[in-house]
Amino acid sequence: MRATRALIHLDHLKENIALVTEKTGRAICMPLKAGAYGHGALELAGAALAAGVTYLAVATVGEGTELRQGGIEAPVLLLSIPLPEEIKELAASDMEPLAGDGEYIDALDHEAARTGKRIRVHLKIDTGMGRIGCSPAMAPALASRITKSKNLMLAGTATHLAVSDSLAPKDRAFTNRQLEVFSAAVEAIKALGVDPGLVHAANTGAVTFYSGAWFDMVRPGILLYGYAPKDKTGKAAVPVKPLMELVSSLVFIKPVARGTTVSYGRIWKARTGTVIGTIPIGYADGLPRGLGNTWRILAGGVLRPLAGRICMDQCMVDLGRDSGLRRWDRVTIFGGKAPHAGVMASLLGTIPYEITCNINKRVPRIYIDKN
Repeated sequence: MRATRALIHLDHLKENIALVTEKTGRAICMPLKAGAYGHGALELAGAALAAGVTYLAVATVGEGTELRQGGIEAPVLLLSIPLPEEIKELAASDMEPLAGDGEYIDALDHEAARTGKRIRVHLKIDTGMGRIGCSPAMAPALASRITKSKNLMLAGTATHLAVSDSLAPKDRAFTNRQLEVFSAAVEAIKALGVDPGLVHAANTGAVTFYSGAWFDMVRPGILLYGYAPKDKTGKAAVPVKPLMELVSSLVFIKPVARGTTVSYGRIWKARTGTVIGTIPIGYADGLPRGLGNTWRILAGGVLRPLAGRICMDQCMVDLGRDSGLRRWDRVTIFGGKAPHAGVMASLLGTIPYEITCNINKRVPRIYIDKN
C-alpha cells in the first residue's frame, strides 16, 4: 500500500453522531456529498446508519446512484437541481429531491407518472440563502401543488441558513429572521390543510447555536466529520472529533549544509546544517501548495516545518540535526496527534470542508473502528 494514506476514524463518527443525537433529540440527515467530504461515501453511509442516522443527502444524482448500487436503502435527499435528462435516474434510484419551483415539480410529476413511481419531494424555501428554493410567499401554493399530484408526495419542507455558524450580532439577527420567515411559511402550508412532512432547517451552525431551528430533523454536515463552530471563547462549541488523519512516511533523508536551498524557487535556505526528509505527498494529493514553508508535520512526536514549496507529488521537511528519525518512519500531515484540518484551513483562510474534500482519490482511505 502507498505510504500516503488517509485514516478515517469511524469510532469518532459514532461518537459525533451520539453527541448530536443527545444534544438535539432529533432525527439526523447526514450529507455525504463529494464522497462524504473526501472521507468515502459508501463506507460512511453504512457506519452512519448503523449509528442511528436516518436520512442521507447527496449533491448529484450520480452520488445517489452510487449509494443505491452499494446497497444503501435509507432515504437519500438530493440537495441540488439536476438536468432534465437526469430525472429518470433520480426516480429510478428512489431519491427525494428538494424542489422550489413549478417547472421542476411538473418535470418530477411527469417522470413519476411515466414510470408509475411516486416521488417523495421536499419543498425548498429560500429564506435568505439566495441559492435555490421558492419565496416564502409561494410556498403554500407549491406545497398544495405537490400534494394534489397523484404521483408526488410532500415528504418534507426545508430551508438553509446562511450565517448560523456566526455569533456576530448582525448574523444572529439574520438567522433569527430566516427562522421566523420559515416557521411562518410552514404554518401557512398547514393552514391550507397540507401536511408539510419532515420540517428541517438546521445545518452545523444551527445544530450548535439555535435550538429553535431543530424542528423534526437536523442536517449537520461538517459537525459530524469532526469540526465545530467556535464559541465566544474561541473554542469548539461542540466536542466532536475529526474523522480524517492524513499520514505518510519519510522515503528519503539527507544531511544538507548551511546555505543549501530546497525545492522550486529556492525560497527555503538552511540557516545551519540540518537534515531534510522527503515525503511522498504533494498538491496533486490535495496538500495545498500554499502551505510550503508554513505548515508543520508531526514526525517523531515533534512538529517540524516543511522546507520549501510543496511539489506535485512530494514535499520536504526540516528534521533538524539530531532527530533520530530514519527512512520509512511515519509522519502525520494533519489529524490524530497533529493539528487537524481545521487548523490548516484557518492558516489558509478557508474552511475544513475544502481541505478534506480535496484529498485526492489516489490517496487510499483506511477505515478504523476502535469501538
